[in-house]
Amino acid sequence: MTLPLIRPDWPAPANVIAFSTTRGGGHSDPPYDSLNLAAHVGDADTAVRANRDLLQAALPAGTRVQWLSQVHGAAVIEARGSEGTPEADGAWSRQPGVACAVMTADCLPVLFCSRDGTVVAAAHAGWRGLCAGVLEATVRAMAVQPGQVLAWLGPAIGPAAFEVGHEVREQFLGNSAGISEDAVAACFAPSPATAGHYLADLYGLARARLHALGIDAVYGGGECTFTDTDRFFSYRRDGRTGRMASVILLTPL
Repeated sequence: MTLPLIRPDWPAPANVIAFSTTRGGGHSDPPYDSLNLAAHVGDADTAVRANRDLLQAALPAGTRVQWLSQVHGAAVIEARGSEGTPEADGAWSRQPGVACAVMTADCLPVLFCSRDGTVVAAAHAGWRGLCAGVLEATVRAMAVQPGQVLAWLGPAIGPAAFEVGHEVREQFLGNSAGISEDAVAACFAPSPATAGHYLADLYGLARARLHALGIDAVYGGGECTFTDTDRFFSYRRDGRTGRMASVILLTPL
């Protein structure tokens, strides 16, 4: 079976493999239908294992995937592909055949690679992790000059669907990571549905933070998990639902 994958349209080196899964092509029953890759959402273990086998088959033979226990923070680890799920929201690797992976169902997955194809990384950037600095921590862990980094923004809840309270806007304004207050404020539009609430642009906030780091080679950012019910899981839309994975790895140079 060939999985329906979303592959970045970016000028990554030939030895970088990267993609995001969709919800299609798997074995899970509703409400996890059908390619749920998360073992923590209540889906049957047999279905999750079968779905991860499909993901494994889409990767080069022998690839070890580093799964994480994501907590909406800013911790970043070196991916080793070993047993267990360390608590972190980002991972990096310089080792061919070891894949960095993050799972999402509205939060923003961000994939990174160096222009010379020597290091890759993945970050799980919901609004809490984004505000806490997970992108900055991931780029620091890669240990390359920002101008040598490419970033791709995978499927996430879009700016017309992500309604938040005023406290979320205030947290970003108070933790701007060197971004101008005007640039942060531009990522929040008053909600037409709820007084005192805002529509938040995760993509815009991520781009602004990456730009502040000196990373201007930023791609992707055109999907909405909330509105595209056929292709994506969405926690905000459905509550009980599955998770997609965004994966990146190196192959030998």
